[in-house]
Amino acid sequence: MKRSEYKEQHKKTMKKNRSMKKKIIRFVCVGVVLAVLCVLLVLNLFITFSDVSKLEEPAPRSTVIYDPNGEVISTVSNSKIEGVSIDQIPKTLIEAVISVEDQRFYKHHGINYLRMGRALLENASKGKIVSGGSTITQQLAKNVFLTQERTYSRKFKELILAKKIERVYSKEEIMERYLNQIYFGDGAWGVQRAAQTYFGKDVSDLTLSESATLAGIIKAPSNLSPKKNMEKSVKRRNLVLSLMLREQYVSQEEYDEAIGQKLELADSTVPHDEENYPYYIDRVIDEAVNTYQLTKDQVLSGGLHITTEINPVVQNALEDVYADNSNFPKSTPDQLLQSASVFVNPKTGGILALVGGRGEYTQGRFNNATDLIRQPGSALKPLAVYTPALENGYHMSDLLMDEPIDVGGYSPKNIDQHYRGEVTMYEALAQSYNVPPVWLLNQIGVQEGVDSVERFGIPLTKNDRTLGLALGGLDKGTSPLRMAQAFSAFANDGVMEEAHAITEIKDSEGKVLGKWQGESVQVTDAEVAEQMTHMLQGVVEEGTGKKAQISGMDVAGKTGTTQLPFEGVDGSKDHWFVGYTPDIAGAVWLGYDHTDADHYLTSTSSFTAPPIFAKVVSQSASELSTKDFDLSLIKDELKELEKQKKKTKKERGKKEKKKEKDEKRKDFWESIEEWGQKWFND
Repeated sequence: MKRSEYKEQHKKTMKKNRSMKKKIIRFVCVGVVLAVLCVLLVLNLFITFSDVSKLEEPAPRSTVIYDPNGEVISTVSNSKIEGVSIDQIPKTLIEAVISVEDQRFYKHHGINYLRMGRALLENASKGKIVSGGSTITQQLAKNVFLTQERTYSRKFKELILAKKIERVYSKEEIMERYLNQIYFGDGAWGVQRAAQTYFGKDVSDLTLSESATLAGIIKAPSNLSPKKNMEKSVKRRNLVLSLMLREQYVSQEEYDEAIGQKLELADSTVPHDEENYPYYIDRVIDEAVNTYQLTKDQVLSGGLHITTEINPVVQNALEDVYADNSNFPKSTPDQLLQSASVFVNPKTGGILALVGGRGEYTQGRFNNATDLIRQPGSALKPLAVYTPALENGYHMSDLLMDEPIDVGGYSPKNIDQHYRGEVTMYEALAQSYNVPPVWLLNQIGVQEGVDSVERFGIPLTKNDRTLGLALGGLDKGTSPLRMAQAFSAFANDGVMEEAHAITEIKDSEGKVLGKWQGESVQVTDAEVAEQMTHMLQGVVEEGTGKKAQISGMDVAGKTGTTQLPFEGVDGSKDHWFVGYTPDIAGAVWLGYDHTDADHYLTSTSSFTAPPIFAKVVSQSASELSTKDFDLSLIKDELKELEKQKKKTKKERGKKEKKKEKDEKRKDFWESIEEWGQKWFND
């Protein structure tokens, strides 16, 4: 081949090779572009379909509970976080956090690529992940959605979630959620708890120095907490302040003033887990859920403001009585004798005070004051027998049979085993005789008693439609709250107001979510209510409820004792006293959670429940303005009753004298017979 031909051939070959290289380069470039596009498309799909809706959930906020005067009685929460809105967070705190954690926060879209690149180089040189270069958005994504493990897969997820968060939320929303989520050491989650933990104040009251201190803690809470290491914390604060100065968030004058301040810590104002008045608060939560249709989570973390009917004076008196074991019979070594009390305002139905049990309170403990179902015993007599009898034309002065009876095989007996032939209705109730009310219920009809009890708000079953209703022997039973509510009608002219703890609920922004709109029921007329009050006064003044007497104050009420569910033991299962003054009505119950041959009450209710009622009410006297019952509607009835009392007393006196004479005559003739027998034998 000639040299010229070889050169020509070589040129063609080189040209062909160059063309091939260009094609390859073009192909590679297109491939790279397509690959990048595919990666971006896949990443975009990941970002698009990532679910960050969990951030929609508002940060938990404690619900605040108030008394009627607007005083805080308790705060409740099911979270270690106390959320606040961005408006409550000082601008200086936000700027401090941005300065030290993410200076380009308002400029990037979730990822600071420059910082991330530096972090990758550092990690590559170390051979492991030692730096993350995370933005505030990435930190939020990690804290809410991911674990704290240091892996590339977790980092990839963090980047995806950060981009999605930036698409969905504004910078202010991201910052608010971030500051409510992060940990500041010493058990403080979120800026509000941090401000309360370290400085004893609300986050909105933080100074520039304090804001810089909290911002400095974020990097390493366990090492930079001022409670753990003040020197390190101050040094870190100063660094944050210098960064704020560099970023022009503060002036030189503000910087100099803040950096020269001594870092002063204060006692924590974080609410304790132990709530005030736990049983009352339990009732408030139950009402919010069941009456106002809120979820329990809303109540415990929704930042609600709930106004209640509680009277702190009465509640504290009740708490004091229950804290003193000497006010209760001695318990068995293996089981604490239980008790519960509840007091209501007869005019409004508002629950003034409530204690649901004895012993240490535990979260979610059974509330005996509201949820207990026990037979009320003789405490039911006023509702089941005497009220409907008065409504059917009977009078307090009417005579009722008091002698052994048998009605269809039912043979009630008086506790003292004595019978007086006839007694007034007043005496029968005051002394809690058993035969007269059974006889009387039989006269007016069991259905009248059933209707009356149910009208007073106490549910009954089909098995309760018997004469046993007269003595409170219910198939199931009732609660102290229902009994207090029922008796409150006697102190309110026969009108029963529905018992309730809550008067109003507002959300965290002050919007009213619900107001109390309870039902008033005229369960009996005012005249009957006054007659019942007078007879129930008799119980306290001269009958089984004497230990409920309070000096200088009218008290009416009824004791109740229930039988043991087994024979051969002298004792009782439940003790009750349900009573009232013109301004307050209450019910007291005592009994064991599990009654058996080793766990029962050895006395009657006269000695146990009335003194508890009396102590609580007497210690609450400052809150009770009315001391005397108004019985103006039954003046004529009272006169007739006094006449009948005198007549009965006179007739009973004659019977006693005759009985005494008969016994003397019997003794005389027995002695004569004995003398004669002795003379004859001699």
